[in-house]
Amino acid sequence: MEIQVKELIAKESKVPLRASLNADWLLQVRKDVIRTSPLEVDLNARGEDGIAHVEGELSIDVEFACSRCLDPTKEHFVIPFHERFKPTAAMAKSGEEDEEITPVDEDKVELDPFLEETMMLALPFIPLCDEDCKGLCQTCGANLNEGNCGCSKERIDPRLAALQDLFKDQ
Repeated sequence: MEIQVKELIAKESKVPLRASLNADWLLQVRKDVIRTSPLEVDLNARGEDGIAHVEGELSIDVEFACSRCLDPTKEHFVIPFHERFKPTAAMAKSGEEDEEITPVDEDKVELDPFLEETMMLALPFIPLCDEDCKGLCQTCGANLNEGNCGCSKERIDPRLAALQDLFKDQ
């Protein structure tokens, strides 16, 4: 998906950008992602004051493996998107430096990297099936959300383990 920056700035008109993009690359980038729907893109591009604005929203359904219990959990994300682009030559002439404006050297801008970055930043770093998820037993691996596993919860410092049996005979 791309926009023509100079054309947008010259016309100062609104151009709708709608697409359904394949998001299978997310399975390679994030190992906790089980399944994903296509990334639905609903944007409007417009030129204003020598700057090309691209804004709207992205939406996607993602199925994660819970970080505590590994059960699958589905989430729907609606992510706001807003990027501003300005030709590098125009920025140099005006002498302005705005960190929120992306300088572009060419007339065409490929939006896919910006869309992917925005989506990645919106996804949870540690997905959970529930805020109160108890996770897995460290000893036997049972899912503690389904019930107590019966393993001993007594933890002995391994440095002091030899002392455990010292007074057993008495």
